[in-house]
Amino acid sequence: MITAGIVGATGYTGVELLRLLAGHRRVEVGLVTSRELAGTSVASHFPNLRGHFDLDFSPPDAAALAGCDVVFFATPHAVAMKSAARALAGGARVIDLSADFRIRDIGCWEQWYGTAHACPELVAEAVYGLPEVNRERIRHARLIAVPGCYPTAIQLALLPLLEKGLVDESRLIADAKSGVSGAGRKAAAAYLLCEASESISAYGLAGHRHHPEIIQGLEQANGGRPVGLTFVPHLTPMIRGILATCYAPVREPDACGSELLQQVFEERYRDEPFVQVLPQGEFPATREVRGSNVCELAVTWLEARSMAVVLAAEDNLVKGAAGQAIQCMNIMFGWNESEGLAGIGLLP
Repeated sequence: MITAGIVGATGYTGVELLRLLAGHRRVEVGLVTSRELAGTSVASHFPNLRGHFDLDFSPPDAAALAGCDVVFFATPHAVAMKSAARALAGGARVIDLSADFRIRDIGCWEQWYGTAHACPELVAEAVYGLPEVNRERIRHARLIAVPGCYPTAIQLALLPLLEKGLVDESRLIADAKSGVSGAGRKAAAAYLLCEASESISAYGLAGHRHHPEIIQGLEQANGGRPVGLTFVPHLTPMIRGILATCYAPVREPDACGSELLQQVFEERYRDEPFVQVLPQGEFPATREVRGSNVCELAVTWLEARSMAVVLAAEDNLVKGAAGQAIQCMNIMFGWNESEGLAGIGLLP
């Protein structure tokens, strides 16, 4: 049994961490921090956790965090980078769900996030927490940078094609739709019911913060060679879920086909507990993965266009955030990767 601390547990990813950890046999949550709610019981703020946690929110305290075996940062960007070093120095392992340690190029990170990085020396050490790519490095890591929700879906969709050199990497397209929870738990007019319901809208066309993170992962899969990606995110009137439709023109159409693509994806993810490659003719939907740590994939061959189309569906709060963080924790501590994550998607 280990002790976990959660910094910033009042947001959607924070409460999702608590929900999932409540069913984890090997973890006791000993510390949940919030400056605003210090002294308030966790269960009074999140009634769904009543009977599972007898804890009060407490102010962030470096010494208390260092006393934990693992610390999750479920905070906005530019928070973890100011506190992670102290937690690590105290012997805790750190799993950061924000973007603070995801992008290896410090200048690129500072450009996209609009502030100076407070702890650039830890960026090189941080392991990008996509188990399907970095499982062995995660096993020995002290600091994990959990991928963003869009980057998880899009990378899982395109990695097999790039790794096999099957597609023209200069003309990739990712058209992705996300539920409103992806914007976080905050009072903003664009995410009010009357604004977001009964509508779908694109945003971030001039540039989205997840774009350089996605490119970084895709270029790694492409042997370090440049990748050209058009990424257009959309806000959809649902609470949680991401559906990414990815288009990749094939290099040698005469040598490609449905059976080859299906085989490539099935072989790539055969041993992955949380990636499901659907049979030909079946397509993923966000309702099928809601509440689960599964990413569903389907690949289709459009012969007339010489195009591979890959669909990816995930719950942005689980495989796209808290579930993936726990998956990384399980790997770090040498446990069964599915511990605490065996929940089945919620239907209807």
